[in-house]
Amino acid sequence: MKNLLKMLLTTVLLTVSAAASADTEAVKPGTFTTGDKTFLLNGEPFVVKAAEVHYPRIPRPYWDHRIKMCKALGMNAVCIYIFWNIHEQREGVFDFTGNNDVAEFCRLAQKNGMYVIVRPGPYVCAEWEMGGLPWWLLKKKDIRLRERDPYFMERVKIFEEKVGEQLKPLTIQNGGPIIMMQVENEYGSYGEDKPYVSEIRDCLRSIYGPELSLFQCDWSSNFEKNGLDDLTWTMNFGTGANIDNQFRRLGELRPNAPKMCSEFWSGWFDKWGAQHETRPAKDMVEGMDEMLSKGISFSLYMTHGGTSFGHWAGANSPGFAPDVTSYDYDAPINEYGLATPKFWELRTMMQKYSDKKLPAVPNAPNPIITVPKFKLTEFKPFFYGCDSIAKEGGMMTFEEMDMGWGSMYYETRLPDISASSVLTADFHDFAQVFIDGKYIGKIDRVKNEKSLTLPPVKKGQTLTILVEAMGRINFGRAIKDFKGIVSDVTITAEVDNCETTWKPSQWTKIRIPDDYNTAFRALAAPADGSIAKHVIPDGIGYYRGYFNLSKVGDTFLNFETWGKGQVWVNGHAMGRIWSIGPQQTLYVPGCWLKKGKNEIIVLDIVGPREAVVWGQAEPELNKLQLEQNNKHNNIGDKPDLNSIVPVCFTIPGGVSDVLTIEPVSGWCDFRFPSPHKGRYLAIEVLSTLKDGDQAAIAEIYLRGADGQRLSRESWTTKYADSEEMNGNHTGDKVFDLQESTYWQTEKGASTPHLLVIDLGSEQTVTAFEYLPRAEQGIPGGLKSFKVYIY
Repeated sequence: MKNLLKMLLTTVLLTVSAAASADTEAVKPGTFTTGDKTFLLNGEPFVVKAAEVHYPRIPRPYWDHRIKMCKALGMNAVCIYIFWNIHEQREGVFDFTGNNDVAEFCRLAQKNGMYVIVRPGPYVCAEWEMGGLPWWLLKKKDIRLRERDPYFMERVKIFEEKVGEQLKPLTIQNGGPIIMMQVENEYGSYGEDKPYVSEIRDCLRSIYGPELSLFQCDWSSNFEKNGLDDLTWTMNFGTGANIDNQFRRLGELRPNAPKMCSEFWSGWFDKWGAQHETRPAKDMVEGMDEMLSKGISFSLYMTHGGTSFGHWAGANSPGFAPDVTSYDYDAPINEYGLATPKFWELRTMMQKYSDKKLPAVPNAPNPIITVPKFKLTEFKPFFYGCDSIAKEGGMMTFEEMDMGWGSMYYETRLPDISASSVLTADFHDFAQVFIDGKYIGKIDRVKNEKSLTLPPVKKGQTLTILVEAMGRINFGRAIKDFKGIVSDVTITAEVDNCETTWKPSQWTKIRIPDDYNTAFRALAAPADGSIAKHVIPDGIGYYRGYFNLSKVGDTFLNFETWGKGQVWVNGHAMGRIWSIGPQQTLYVPGCWLKKGKNEIIVLDIVGPREAVVWGQAEPELNKLQLEQNNKHNNIGDKPDLNSIVPVCFTIPGGVSDVLTIEPVSGWCDFRFPSPHKGRYLAIEVLSTLKDGDQAAIAEIYLRGADGQRLSRESWTTKYADSEEMNGNHTGDKVFDLQESTYWQTEKGASTPHLLVIDLGSEQTVTAFEYLPRAEQGIPGGLKSFKVYIY
């Protein structure tokens, strides 16, 4: 008996000792630093092969699977943003639970043998609502975002300290997986403010200590603007880029620094009303192969994009181009976590750089299922969703009404106007106008619309404007994106040969939040005849239906018969829908479904053609249903260049109205001998560097009388004789703030080519800047061209 007890005691002691040893091993401190032309992990050379994934875009039950998929590609790290606005949705109220449990995501990465690179903002871009900044910052109307505004910096530091409570124990110095942390994000595309970037750096250092490696990322064309001497510099660029050119300037400034592409873009994001974006697998794989062959580290953005559930999809700028719900990104791992042909090509290449066989590709956590077509039979008009907050008085934005997302009713009484009139204001983002409940028309910010013609009205008639907000702009200076009616409303008419303008000053404002509780409450409310006057028109409102499942799986619910709005399934916010496409389905993860009865609620703010839904086995991400073609080739918009004098340029030895340039990568700057005034910019392409090649332009700028770049916020494409629609190489790409996108003519279209940009108002212009495509050989580069300002 004694021997048995002794054996049991020995076994227990050995078990405890082994567990203690394992715990000691798990928290063993490590180091990650920069060495001579390489990163050093625990003192040994290390090439970072990171996979960018975003934890809020993946249901928590699928986190482990997605990390394993990245590891099966041969990645040794995951790269994540920290989304401020999802963690602090109301000022001072922080949430790091459930799908927001970023610390658990990092622990799962470590459990799978993966390191973590953290990008904590405060700004992240990521095609995410307001670039990750919380909407409530805009309640302070004069706030200066991403600058040393006292209130902004106060809230940034509070948030970063809260993140630090979650992540500091998980740095490599504390035995965790976090090896690097980014300071701000692509700040050179926003401005030049080293003191601000330095303050963000100092904030992170005060939280994580001096040992954690910090880096900053930007484009090769602008990284010097804000580069700090004591930080690692990394470059962002996409598939097809000339990699040596991307690192050339960095190599001149820091010849012994390690090289890293912190965002190597595998694909691109989709916007409502434009075709689905794709990028060739060959270009992606060859670029990564080249980097690895040269010892260059990378993070593949995106390796798995996921879904911008709910209202979290942002919008691009200049102009207003809201992003779709899917963040598939044409990534190697698709939106629902499966391997694509890109995945297998990349995995084959990555195997060359591993001394071990890559891990097996894991099975999907759920099968794909279909759901037969069913009707949503319950309905309540939209006004039933109004909350108890209604205010009288002057115009107010969503933010002034203390609402971040949703819709708002604006109502006022009209004067007597005997003639047709024009209603004008800045509507953010989709406005529908009614008079005494009768639908008059819509004003769509996506189309740069600001006005609508009203019929004659009698004194006392009710003008109702229903404004729905989409995602806030996430890139550039326009991230300060207020929602609702953001200017005075004017009504202008010509009465008795005299133009008269009215500015209604008394408005009733009524909020309708866009959350599930509001939708559920609206559907549960008893019918109330007293609000019948607000049923405008029939069909706008909340729909509910149910579908039964005998087995659970991932599916794609089809909404192509619906108008515009949002969807909830079993209380989960699935995302936005809009009939214009290109996305017509919403990804519904099986982990949010259940056997038996499942609830679906659809909020449709314009009304469906038919209130039916079905679940299909594949997503539909490339089906446009536009009112008109989105090409810019209306012959009525083409200017007569014979009546316009081209701009002259200063060139060596004199001036010329035709520019002929040699093959050159990077920005080209051309000055005018004298200023020119006009509202329109026309670029006439006479020839390209390679005869017969498609003409292409990545970006353009104009400089004003003060020599500074003119704002491009109001720019729109007026005319393009040729645009390659396959790949979205449309005219607006030349001013979309993205150096990796470009306008390109159709294959086989012969020169000359013409691209005309509406600057929004008359401008004084003194110079023209042009950026060709960044790829090897400068495909589509301009050889000779003329510029017109008129």
